[in-house]
Amino acid sequence: MNTRFEDRTDAGEQLAAVLTQFRERPDVIVLGLARGGIPVAAAAAKALYLPLGAVLVRKLGIPGHDETAYGALAWSAGRIVRLHNRPLMLRVLDHGVRQEWLDEVEHRERAELLRRAETYPGISNDLNGKTVLLVDDGLATGATMRAAVEAVRSAGAGSVVAAAPVGSVEAYTAVSQVCDAVLCLHLPGKFRAVGSFYRHFEQLSDEDAISLLQP
Repeated sequence: MNTRFEDRTDAGEQLAAVLTQFRERPDVIVLGLARGGIPVAAAAAKALYLPLGAVLVRKLGIPGHDETAYGALAWSAGRIVRLHNRPLMLRVLDHGVRQEWLDEVEHRERAELLRRAETYPGISNDLNGKTVLLVDDGLATGATMRAAVEAVRSAGAGSVVAAAPVGSVEAYTAVSQVCDAVLCLHLPGKFRAVGSFYRHFEQLSDEDAISLLQP
């Protein structure tokens, strides 16, 4: 499978090239999903001359299979939005995963979300009536993006557009059900990890994300 993007900045610039209808619009803001979506969003916002912010999200991973999300959390306007994939949760519980293990995952991820809320700039934007471009580096399950959509809607967003360089068909379909529009540059028939579509896909630190969000 060919690499599609050099890095997250390249991916953001490619996204911006097909989002030109939003360029310099005063009612639009770009929000990156923290952390991996922030450099993608930063590059897109710069190219489109739009303000940049972030949505704090955390995936709720199945114990022992952390990359598979049974839900997600998102922080918005001082409250945490929780999204669960109930059918998947029931399946994993039937296969021996204990409820207290899932509760421990959620407790840990809530604590991390609140920790980031204390330190990240650009997370308290006035979204009332605005068009919000939610940007991530990829859509694997769609769980974190769906939680982010719910979070910005609860904060008063007028319309919500989800954008990602690459995604699975399943995630694209799931996110399409909750957004006004979804843009995915690449929807491979066989989806692997998001990072496999990037030549450089380093883990981002808090410092990396915060520096990109500084005004």
